[in-house]
Amino acid sequence: MDLDTRINASVKLGDYIKENGPELNEIKLQAQSRNPWFTIENIDFALTSIANSMLDLNVLTNWTSKYKIGNYTTKKIGLILAGNIPLVGFHDILCCFLTGHKSLIKSSSKDEILTEHLISKLEDILETKGHFIFTERLNGMEAIIATGSNHSAKQFEKYFEKFPRIIRRNRSAVAVLSGEESAEEMLALGKDIFLYFGLGCRNVSKIYLPQGFDKVKLVEILHENFKHLINHNKYKNNYDYNYALYLLNADDFIATGSLILRNHQDIISRIACLHYEEYENIKVLEQTLQSQLENIQCISSNIKFENLQTVAFGDCQQPKVDDYADGVDTMEFLTNIQ
Repeated sequence: MDLDTRINASVKLGDYIKENGPELNEIKLQAQSRNPWFTIENIDFALTSIANSMLDLNVLTNWTSKYKIGNYTTKKIGLILAGNIPLVGFHDILCCFLTGHKSLIKSSSKDEILTEHLISKLEDILETKGHFIFTERLNGMEAIIATGSNHSAKQFEKYFEKFPRIIRRNRSAVAVLSGEESAEEMLALGKDIFLYFGLGCRNVSKIYLPQGFDKVKLVEILHENFKHLINHNKYKNNYDYNYALYLLNADDFIATGSLILRNHQDIISRIACLHYEEYENIKVLEQTLQSQLENIQCISSNIKFENLQTVAFGDCQQPKVDDYADGVDTMEFLTNIQ
């Protein structure tokens, strides 16, 4: 099977997603029933992003043209997928497919319904099987791409030390505000924070504010536009627990009824919580962020830094197809496995 065939099949899968027919809608309901964090709204956002940013003919053609695909022996690639947000592991599967490798896929139980359905549809389009194997135990793989927590990553590094590998750890996004943001920009920032209930590695979990910034105005805008999340049972349980915990600990925080804005140095925050830290000098902050890049997936800001890449407010969860997780080029890895 040549690259053009694989690209065309991927485009047809994108068309299937865009049609949003009864079969796909039934799968969405099953996925939501299995994992309440996967609301229909969030599943639709993930599917639309995949169809538009990954399964478009021009995108795929331009993307794959940057790599020497096919000048190597194809291999079996073990994929250990996360399940924190809908279809979070699809990009890894697509990379393996486009480079011609076979995927041995260990899905997360939280996301197996959506992932297995899309791959099943891709196999129907191809009219062939064998490119994708879902398994509980990875046997016979020749390289590995694994995503997990910091703790599991250490185990992966030890267990798979003899294999070519990409091992991903906990990361999160941060935002840097200048103090001159419009209400529209702060609303867009809210999408970076709240989409997928903040469970994604590209969700903003900490914001940096200039000294004197009006935090009350910010939380009022965020609360007004995202207060409906508190109606979600699992989100509310996390909010209530964290509110009680921070109250008992006498932490410095502002609570809105749907979000807890907490003064804390950690980048990663709990569900329904957002950490903040104030800064005096933007140059000093840039140096601080550079020293923590191994923990940061992306930076949302309207500030142009000298040595840091940023995305516009609202774009954290809409990465381009070559915005690789942890900054590691998956396609480069797959086309150069020794």
